[in-house]
Amino acid sequence: MFSFVRPRLVTLGQADWPRLRDLIDPEVPLNIFLASRVAQFGLDPARLGCAVLGFERRGRLVAALHCGANLFLLGDDEEAMDAFVDQLGPRIHTQSVVGPAGVIPEFHRRLVRRWGGSWGSPRSVREHQPIMVLDGNPLVAPDMRVHPITLEEADPYFQAAVSMYTEEVGGSPLDATNSYRFYIHSLIRSHRAFGAVTDGHAWFKADIGSTYGRYCQVQGVWLAPALRGRGLAEPAMAQAVVLARRSWPVVTLYVNDYNVRAVRVYLRLGFTIVGELATILF
Repeated sequence: MFSFVRPRLVTLGQADWPRLRDLIDPEVPLNIFLASRVAQFGLDPARLGCAVLGFERRGRLVAALHCGANLFLLGDDEEAMDAFVDQLGPRIHTQSVVGPAGVIPEFHRRLVRRWGGSWGSPRSVREHQPIMVLDGNPLVAPDMRVHPITLEEADPYFQAAVSMYTEEVGGSPLDATNSYRFYIHSLIRSHRAFGAVTDGHAWFKADIGSTYGRYCQVQGVWLAPALRGRGLAEPAMAQAVVLARRSWPVVTLYVNDYNVRAVRVYLRLGFTIVGELATILF
């Protein structure tokens, strides 16, 4: 007798990690944010800080959604998107919606149709963010002044990080809890912050934001505005790649497509485009 198993929404637990990994591993550069968080903290919502929802069809996991301040969508199943939208409700604490470029705009439209309100008022929509990968040495000679930042250099590096964030996101990361300073210090203590400091001022910075197996994702790349256009970005970034590859052989990053100068820098270093993300900021 034929038995029909209805698709269902589930909250993933630690026993579901192998199934989630099967979704993540075919496209690690696209999914490294989620992969890194779950590999570090597991799928227990209390330890991860949020739930990861899954959508099953015939017992097989076909999509997942990280439900923290940053929503991260994995998969392009339309029925799963509707189930996730129904579960999310009106926007309260969400700061961004991130996922495959071909899916996120439609996911956002469904959120607005279902819930309206603040889902329909994003601060910025970035529909095309090329994902780039380099799994060898950079093609440009590195600037050896770029080095792992020490705690003695934390203050100038923090000031550079605030400048980068404000320029990139359009608002300050500073708050009453000092959470951003704590985050930057955690990067430094874990040897994931690279930069160049001259006369007490950091003029280049780059962080390792996510790691998973052989992969790392570089984020927060910034060169002091007064130094731009002088040919410093490529050698500085080349050295950041060299330093990152000491621990993670495959370096990934993503960049806004309208940042043509940055895209050209990464291509000249030897990065190749392997996919595309989209981000909606609130």
